[in-house]
Amino acid sequence: MVLYGMKTSKLIAFLTLLSLLLNFSAATIEAKNTLSIKKNNDNLEVFLNGVSEPLIIQNAKDGFRPYLHPIKGPNGNGVFTQYSPGHHKHQTGLYWGLTRVNGRDYFHNPSSKYWRKKSSNIINNSGDNVVWETIYEMLNNEGEALMTETQSWSMSVSKRGEIILDLVWKGYANEKITVSKYNYGGLFLRMPWKRNIKAETINSEGDKNQTGEGKSANWIDLGMEISGLDELGRIVIYDHPSNDGFPNQWRIDGQFGIGPASARRGDWEIKKGDHKIFKHRLIVYSGKHDKPLVNQQWKEWIKR
Repeated sequence: MVLYGMKTSKLIAFLTLLSLLLNFSAATIEAKNTLSIKKNNDNLEVFLNGVSEPLIIQNAKDGFRPYLHPIKGPNGNGVFTQYSPGHHKHQTGLYWGLTRVNGRDYFHNPSSKYWRKKSSNIINNSGDNVVWETIYEMLNNEGEALMTETQSWSMSVSKRGEIILDLVWKGYANEKITVSKYNYGGLFLRMPWKRNIKAETINSEGDKNQTGEGKSANWIDLGMEISGLDELGRIVIYDHPSNDGFPNQWRIDGQFGIGPASARRGDWEIKKGDHKIFKHRLIVYSGKHDKPLVNQQWKEWIKR
């Protein structure tokens, strides 16, 4: 760049134009990644600026456990979750379900005998980061609130287009709670698996596919063939260092349903009137396993 000898007036004009171009570029990126939430009956729909259909739908019905479906890929390309497939009808996209809570099974039972909605709320409805929450009662055999769970979600889109979802799950004990040992239960993801499609997992320790079943790991990256995409759709789930049992052991079922299993090593409890918190992050992207991206997101998340 040659500025030497340039007249003051021309230099000022040049610097002004350069500043405008830089500001325009930053504003374009920011506008492209702007999100908004709209309420549609019982559901909360998250939109990305410039994309006509919702990127994510938070389903928050009365008498049915909350879940996210569909979760679409970057820029709305492809549907990355599946609702109630024939091989696991109880699995509903991305959801939270504990398997043994004082003997009650909330993982396999998403219906009104087990769940009662209290509220679903939009906390921050637009910008580069949107926030919402759902509050549900987990019912005992008499239809009374055994535990009250709050799912607090925040969502953003990176400059490269990856979708970033953060969850803080809080379970409040209306009476003493024992979550009994079981091989799965907690946050769980069902992507659209079917026979003869390509699917793969890799965890933070390098274990691939079923070699990662039951193993401890900081995260798992699940990639799967997605209708309409030329490359694998991928969702990474992270386990936070503050979570009980970290690094937790993971469930990877025969159809590539995955989730960290907090009770896999043994029982855990919540005293009456107390609560338990679990934190998770998810990254949605496409292509080959991107270890630098996954590790960078891990470092940024735990640092915060």
